[in-house]
Amino acid sequence: MYQPTNTHILVPEFEYERPETLDQVFSLLEEHGATARLIAGGTDILVQMKLERAAPACLISLDRVEELGGIADDDGLVIGATTAIRDLAACEPVRRGHAALVEACRSFSTTAISVMGTLGGNLCNASPAADTAPPLLVFDASAILVSRQGERRLPLEAFFTGPGETALGEGELLRAVHLAEPAPGTASAFLKVARVEADIAKVNAAVALTRDGRQVAQVAIALGAVAPVPMRARRAEASLAGRVFDSAALAEATQLVEEEIASITDVRATAEYRNHASGVIVRDALTTAWRRAGGGEPQ
Repeated sequence: MYQPTNTHILVPEFEYERPETLDQVFSLLEEHGATARLIAGGTDILVQMKLERAAPACLISLDRVEELGGIADDDGLVIGATTAIRDLAACEPVRRGHAALVEACRSFSTTAISVMGTLGGNLCNASPAADTAPPLLVFDASAILVSRQGERRLPLEAFFTGPGETALGEGELLRAVHLAEPAPGTASAFLKVARVEADIAKVNAAVALTRDGRQVAQVAIALGAVAPVPMRARRAEASLAGRVFDSAALAEATQLVEEEIASITDVRATAEYRNHASGVIVRDALTTAWRRAGGGEPQ
C-alpha cells in the first residue's frame, strides 16, 4: 500500500517559470494547461507538494509580474493580488478605512507566512476559513479577473463557489481586489477563534457598521469556517439595519447568526462549538465596531 513520504523536501520534479508580464503568464498557461499551477508566496502549494498532495508539472511564479502588485487609489482601493499580507496590514490607506482587514492580516500565522503570503493566494485557495475573506465581504469587495479575453469584475461573494473552488475560468487569474471607500461614520472589526493564535480559524467574523446617532444606518456581517464558502449573514444584517443599537438588537442578531450558518464538525471544532462561537464573536465584533464609530456602550 502506498504511503506518502511526508518529508520536508519537494519530491516531484517540475518546471519553474518566472514570467515578467501577464502576456507571458497567459502563454505559459496555454502551453502547460491543467498541469500548471500559479504560485505567489507559495505558503500553501509548496506545503501540498511536500506532503505529496499536489504534483504540478510546472509552477508559474507571479512575483515578477508588476501588473499584479501594488495598492492604488482608484475610486476606492485597488489591491494587487500579489500584495503581501504584511504589506497590506501596514498600508496607511487600508489602516485608515478598513480596520477589519488590517486585523485579519495581523491574525495570520507566523511572520514568515505574513511576509510571503499574498492576498490573492489567500483568496484563490478558497478555504472556507480564509482570514481575509470576511473583512473583504463586509466591504463589498469586487474581484478583478483577467485573461487573454480581457478583464471582468464580480462581487467577491460570487468568487467563492465551494471549498477550494472559485469562479476563475480556464486561463484566468485574479488581478486585484477593489474596495469602495466606506461611508462616513463607518467602523469595522475582525475577530477569530483558533486553537492557537497562529492556527487556521475555527471560526472568524468581520463586521462593518455605519452609525447614525443611536441607530445602525448600515451593517454588514460575514463569517468564515462555518459554511462551504465564506458567507454574509444577511438575516442578521437585516435585523439590525435602521434599528437602535442596544442589547436587545444584539441578542437578536446573535441568534440569527447562529441560525444562518451551516457549521460542520471536523478536526478543529464541533458544529455545536462553531455555532456558539459564531454568535459570540459576531456580538463582540459588532460592539467593537459600534464603539469605534463613536457610539459608546450599547444600552
